[in-house]
Amino acid sequence: MGRRILPVSGLQSADVADDAVGVTKAAVYHQFRTKEQIVIAVTERELGRLEPALEEAEAYGDGPQARDALLVRVIEMAVRDRRLVRTLQFDPVVVRLLAEHNPFQVFMDRLYRVLLSDAGLDGRIEAAMFSGALSTAVMHPLVTDIDDETLLARVTDLSRRLLGLPRDGPG
Repeated sequence: MGRRILPVSGLQSADVADDAVGVTKAAVYHQFRTKEQIVIAVTERELGRLEPALEEAEAYGDGPQARDALLVRVIEMAVRDRRLVRTLQFDPVVVRLLAEHNPFQVFMDRLYRVLLSDAGLDGRIEAAMFSGALSTAVMHPLVTDIDDETLLARVTDLSRRLLGLPRDGPG
């Protein structure tokens, strides 16, 4: 339920989204006491889908196979849930809340440790650039008419180039 409300209008406007998804405010707040709980629940559920891929990538170690496998899963999720990406990346209340939520930060640290080659200052900047580039690439008005399969293929290729991975995936 919360997953359908957030992408419609973001956290600040979640009240107006109740009717759009066919539930009452009372039903939403029966499940979630606060809007912040909705954000955390949605984020944990969506990022939880990446957990198996992240664990597998961490088991590979620091090789390109680990980075590429995880990269593809992250891009698949971003393409599949374009509206949710917009909310999680650009809604100021959501961004602040997630920045303060320790489990989210721990997960993102693990994710970027696998995806990026440098854990220092350059790596953090690379992570910010990649995060912004990916989220913009899947939800920008210039790509709204591109089907998911095409967008997935192109964003994967361009992301591999950005991260210095082989363009055809690991060999």
